[in-house]
Amino acid sequence: MPIGGAGARGSFRTLTILSVSKLTDVPKRILIGRALRSDKLGETLLPKRIALPVFASDPLSSVAYAPGEVLLVLSVAGLSAYHFSPWIALAVVVLMFTVVASYRQNVHAYPSGGGDYEVATTNLGPKAGLTVASALLVDYVLTVAVSIASGIENLGSAVPFIVEHKVPSAIAVIVLLTLMNLRGVKESGSLFAIPTYVFVAGVFIMIIWGAYRGIVLDETMRAPTAGFEIKAEHQGLAGFALVFLLLRAFSSGCAALTGVEAISNGVPAFRKPKSKNAATTLALMGGLAVTMFCGIIFLAMATDVRMAENPAEDLLHNGQPLGAGYVQDPVISQVAAAVFGDGTFFFIVLAAATALVLFLAANTAYNGFPLLGSILAQDRYLPRQLHTRGDRLAFSNGIVLLAGAAALLVWIYGADSTRLIQLYIVGVFVSFTLSQIGMVRHWNRHLRTEKDPAKRRHMIRSRAINTFGAFFTGLVLVVVLATKFTHGAWVALLGMVIFYGTMTAIRKHYDSVADEIAAAEERPDEYVRPSRVRSVVLVSKLHKPTLRALAYAKLLHASELEALTVNVDPVETKALKEEWERRGINVPLKILDSPYREITRPVIEYVKSIRRESPRDAVSVYIPEYVVGHWYEHLLHNQSALRLKGRLLFTPGVMVTSVPYQLQSSEAAKNRARKRQEWNAPGSVRRGPVEKRQKEPTAKNN
Repeated sequence: MPIGGAGARGSFRTLTILSVSKLTDVPKRILIGRALRSDKLGETLLPKRIALPVFASDPLSSVAYAPGEVLLVLSVAGLSAYHFSPWIALAVVVLMFTVVASYRQNVHAYPSGGGDYEVATTNLGPKAGLTVASALLVDYVLTVAVSIASGIENLGSAVPFIVEHKVPSAIAVIVLLTLMNLRGVKESGSLFAIPTYVFVAGVFIMIIWGAYRGIVLDETMRAPTAGFEIKAEHQGLAGFALVFLLLRAFSSGCAALTGVEAISNGVPAFRKPKSKNAATTLALMGGLAVTMFCGIIFLAMATDVRMAENPAEDLLHNGQPLGAGYVQDPVISQVAAAVFGDGTFFFIVLAAATALVLFLAANTAYNGFPLLGSILAQDRYLPRQLHTRGDRLAFSNGIVLLAGAAALLVWIYGADSTRLIQLYIVGVFVSFTLSQIGMVRHWNRHLRTEKDPAKRRHMIRSRAINTFGAFFTGLVLVVVLATKFTHGAWVALLGMVIFYGTMTAIRKHYDSVADEIAAAEERPDEYVRPSRVRSVVLVSKLHKPTLRALAYAKLLHASELEALTVNVDPVETKALKEEWERRGINVPLKILDSPYREITRPVIEYVKSIRRESPRDAVSVYIPEYVVGHWYEHLLHNQSALRLKGRLLFTPGVMVTSVPYQLQSSEAAKNRARKRQEWNAPGSVRRGPVEKRQKEPTAKNN
């Protein structure tokens, strides 16, 4: 009966750390850096200059593709519809200022970092909060997918190889961003600040220089596509059809607002005063994004940029379609080529900065998703592992989960930003609307009790802002659903439903477990001691691990003690019995026959028979195990102990105890670990460094 071995689950996890950690710890430290102590968390807080690129890179970078999405939709009605683009830009600007003003109220009222989820849960109830959380989780995944795909397309305008291999290139960028974020928020933010500020500066230089050339110098600037014609799918739209097209173009332009809510979710990451710094960052982000968005739209009109949803067929040159070989560059690249000149130094710098900032825009989601996941895990809506900080004090599990989901989306949609962006926007406007409605109820509740006139005036002003925000964002949500549902928004809604159902099921499970294991106060009879404890030591051979298990079982003085083996080989069983008698071991040896050479089933049936005979007796099963020090040694040993333990754990009234016996290889592995200057077992970041724990006095020493 080959039971003794290194197969038990708990021992496997604990003991392989000594050997596997040596293989994984060095590359882990190279990739993500040295582990940080828990008391260093305050050093990771962000000043405003770093918080802006960390939390606002998404709305800032969206100006690189949002203007293009507006023109793409308008191209359906032909070139004549382009003159509506400034009005659509104005509507987006009004919406941006409304949302920014609304969220400035949020960060002051709810600085704890729950953001829209906390606002909705507190004021509208758990279901509304869970709806917001589902919408935000979907939107964060889409933020990564859309930003990376758009960045690949922008970089492809300068490096054709990348756009020819979009999917692997996009997934490689996701992996790189994941590693950077695993190094910690502050460190990744410092890395991201430079390209973000270069991009902002580049766009402003382009706008100023373009305005100077066009207005002061009265020069004619022409985009590379200025000489093309657009074959309209629906020429001369009017009435309801035209209104619907304009609303669809507006909803695509609203991509410029994605990521605004991330600042309200990330207030705890700011330096003190947290709320004030977050509100200032929000205002700065709104002003920059609006100026860049409008500037690019107007320059696109001035340079005669042409865009089409299907450029191979709908863009014409001398009356002929451009064909499948044509690659349509983004609007910002075409405008830069017209203003600076194609291939010039400023053009290349802006193209590179645009691609980088689009990649880094995903960082908004890399900070928002893990933080929201941690809050949801704390509220028992997601697995508890998402609430645990990793070695670098980042929520590592949430970061990895986000990266996996985004990579899957990129693969499914071929890293096509135009296809992915149709899934976008829905989630963020669901959270916008419910959050603002929740803020209105928040101010109503406080106004009922507040007596100070000055504070009441402030609350009334804040309520007015949030009321207008709720109305406007709700209206946009209806427009987005109506115009984008059949173009892919239904996928985002399905994702929200899946998240909502999954989180509800997880909460139900955690609540059920909590109720089941709660210590009763009014039923002490529930914990009456068993009548007797019958101990069973599993035996395969008579060796040191078996003798140690027998000695340990005797020490605990059970009511009855017996050894148990399974007869799968009569010769070995006979030899075991003779050795048992020769040594005069005063523990009865029970031999179970197994004609089909099974081990697990006979043991389980025997233990169950003991329980049937005496239901009030507890059965304690001891499994002797020897401990090896190398991961590959585990593959060489029998796994019957693992199967037995797994089955026994599901048997009521049965306690399972592993009795380890350390071999020399395990001691060698332990010594190698001790010699290393830094070796962190799993959880050491939570518990504190080994040196500190050794210096702390124990209760016994006190």
